[in-house]
Amino acid sequence: MDGSGLPEVRSTCAYCGVGCGVLLRPDGVGGLTVRGDPDHPANHGRLCSKGLALGETVGLEHRLLAPRVFGQDTSWDNALQLVADRFSAAIAEHGPDSVAFYVSGQLLTEDYYVANKLMKGFMGSANIDTNSRLCMASAVAGHKRAFGTDTVPGTYEDLDQADLVVLVGSNLAWCHPVLYQRVIAARQARGTKIVVIDPRRTASCDQADLHLALQPGSDVALFNRLLARIHQTGHVSAGFLDRSVGFNEAVELAQLDDPDETGLSPDEIESFCDLWIGTERVVTIFSQGVNQSSSGTDKVNAILNCHLATGRIGRPGMGPFSVTGQPNAMGGREVGGLANMLACHLDIENKAHNAAVRDFWKAPNMPQKQGLKAVDLFRAVESGQIKALWVIHTNPAATMPDAGRVKAAIKNCPITVVSDLTARTDTARLADILLPAAGWGEKNGTVTNSDRTIGRQRAVLLPPGQARADWDILAEVGRRMGWTEAFSYETPVQIFREFAKMTSLAVSFGKDLDITSFSDLDDEDYEALSPTRWPTTPRRSDGRFFGDGQFFHPDGKARFVPVTHRPPKATPSEQFPFLLNTGRNRDQWHTMTRSGLSPRLSAHLAEPYVDVNPNDVDRLGLSAADLVELNSSVGSGIFRLRITESVAPGQVFAPIHWTGETAPSACVDALVPSVTDPISGQPESKSTAVSVRRMHAAWYGFAVSVDAASPSSEYWASAKTTNGYRMELAGKQIVDDWESTARYWFGLPDAEATVVEDPKRGSYRIALTDGQRVLAALFVSRQPITLMRDYLATFPELTPQQILSGRSSASSEVCGPIICSCYEVGLKTIIRAIHDQHMISVDDIGDALQAGTNCGSCRPELADLLTEHSKSIRNKQKNCPQEQPA
Repeated sequence: MDGSGLPEVRSTCAYCGVGCGVLLRPDGVGGLTVRGDPDHPANHGRLCSKGLALGETVGLEHRLLAPRVFGQDTSWDNALQLVADRFSAAIAEHGPDSVAFYVSGQLLTEDYYVANKLMKGFMGSANIDTNSRLCMASAVAGHKRAFGTDTVPGTYEDLDQADLVVLVGSNLAWCHPVLYQRVIAARQARGTKIVVIDPRRTASCDQADLHLALQPGSDVALFNRLLARIHQTGHVSAGFLDRSVGFNEAVELAQLDDPDETGLSPDEIESFCDLWIGTERVVTIFSQGVNQSSSGTDKVNAILNCHLATGRIGRPGMGPFSVTGQPNAMGGREVGGLANMLACHLDIENKAHNAAVRDFWKAPNMPQKQGLKAVDLFRAVESGQIKALWVIHTNPAATMPDAGRVKAAIKNCPITVVSDLTARTDTARLADILLPAAGWGEKNGTVTNSDRTIGRQRAVLLPPGQARADWDILAEVGRRMGWTEAFSYETPVQIFREFAKMTSLAVSFGKDLDITSFSDLDDEDYEALSPTRWPTTPRRSDGRFFGDGQFFHPDGKARFVPVTHRPPKATPSEQFPFLLNTGRNRDQWHTMTRSGLSPRLSAHLAEPYVDVNPNDVDRLGLSAADLVELNSSVGSGIFRLRITESVAPGQVFAPIHWTGETAPSACVDALVPSVTDPISGQPESKSTAVSVRRMHAAWYGFAVSVDAASPSSEYWASAKTTNGYRMELAGKQIVDDWESTARYWFGLPDAEATVVEDPKRGSYRIALTDGQRVLAALFVSRQPITLMRDYLATFPELTPQQILSGRSSASSEVCGPIICSCYEVGLKTIIRAIHDQHMISVDDIGDALQAGTNCGSCRPELADLLTEHSKSIRNKQKNCPQEQPA
């Protein structure tokens, strides 16, 4: 069936907290076309490379299609009854705090609400935490300390109206590309200046007026210097000081901090202070580089202090702005998805709040204290305190700090339930009970983005097999545990209406969250719901908070929080002389269970890597593309070396995305100790002391295959291609029989083999076929292998002889590694165009190839290529002006 005649459906992207609108059209056979929604206020039609590729990530590949108990498929009745029985038994024998949920910002608000209600209101424990703890818990804690509630003050429109945008610990160009493009558009339209504060030089620095490469973890020292200068120069807002408490104490402590702790020069610091103080319309965007720290909450408050002191908050074009990492991290905060809060931004340990929620839910057993935050929760799993664990849409065995220890804890838990789309994650492989959940594009509900805009995710595909919506799974377990009336939901709109009505509790306590106007939303209005920023009351028509000087502490005043610089817990030593920073790639998402299914997203940076400064490379005796081992106090990993000046000497950077499914030796969080912020509980993921050394391999390999493989070698990394998979490999042990090894690794014991070997040189090339087409090919050498990898990735079209040659014919057109994922434009294509068409700007490349014209996140790489390859062109144009392009 051709889906071209089917209508487009408005929905919301599955990835980051920007919350971009998408238009989806099913093709009638399980696939989708995806484009940006031009009418959505978050993105106005723009999508990043990941959003554009969403249609490539749906389908049945890797999907869990039936409930599975102890490795055997079973019925929903058996699986859910076992979940209900095991959780009930744990509570009856060991008390409510013997059970726990660990959930995800991938959940819809309706799912999150039911999970929170089930655990806190009826199971009677606050042991429900979320992977958002790893993302923005410090921002939540900082907001609550300053404002009295977890309120993001501003809106995306502030980015359009700002005269200065400061990015602190945020690689906005790669992690939130659509927002970055709004900033660039403001720069072009109104001359908005950009400052990037980050130890690493990132893509976001490409357009920056100032890059402050401060020492890791020293943000408080920098912003305390700014606060002291604000006070010194008299740029305080008298009106806001009258509406606040603690300014003098905050300034006194700020003045004691030594700005030299930042590692910046006095001129750099003063230039930043002068620019910030001298620009009224300033937005300070902060993200994981601030939050993921043992002093993350203090960093947030150091930023908030400066905005409060100047009154630059809650007015157009100004304010502090926390950008979140997941599509519904904000929705989870609203319904109380963190262990230390209740729904509607209410507090567990506030007796009045607790009683109000208990009465609203008619709950039998509300907890009176905070539950276990993520790191403590898995320590409780390890110690045996947690007897029953339910993990929903997340992968803590790979993403929690000290991941190896967490993996062992989950494995030893008496009962572990996992709800997910796939059984192929590090965590799902440890589950006793696996529940197939509906995924993005298959379920209905709402999400809230980073500027408090509620959007709809709509189902356009049928859930495959027996997959069910998460709220439906959770509600049935609630009913089976005896709470039939409380969990009698039949549709997500019933849950949404109940939550909207519940926000009247926030209003009654003078809090911020108010969507009570949706309490009587009928089914048709819910289905047609357009993006709406809360609060939905007329008195907040512009969607901003605090411009009127009204805050949510009992006295209505803001709080300046006195903070002082505390360095990261990790310090370089003789054993571990480097500081490891972690973060994201442009084209991948979390542990790649979705984005890794897209060949075009996997083509940009297909292998786990570590960035090391050239000075350190020389000192360590390393070479380009070496495999290197990183070791920390808790774990180790193997990564491909990239030599770059984007990291300072003594610092290294590695991305977070690889797991046991794609590169078992490159799980970054296995290196990160479980050090946390004492207030927010957020782990310190940006500063881990590590050693760096070359991996001494006995052999190196490259492979392509139709189906995924799991080799038994010290290093392997797999990436999706259009035709199957490509894989880099290396091992420390000599292999005696490569043909048998290849058959075993690829699961092809009966395939026909074509072998080219040179044992003296340790060179082997093996093609495995079914008689007609190549199913897998393996290339092995004692030295790193030089092959045309992109050509080999087309292997099903090649004969065994062609593929074993390792190179294309002279007439073959190979585009090279992908640089622009949006339009699939490769390195070699771009280089040829630069030379052949005498290109002198990134816009020239865009006009000719479209590269860089969508999300723009590849533009810094395009600029680097121009610098590298156009010098000879410029010289030629200088000497021969008649050859310059018009």
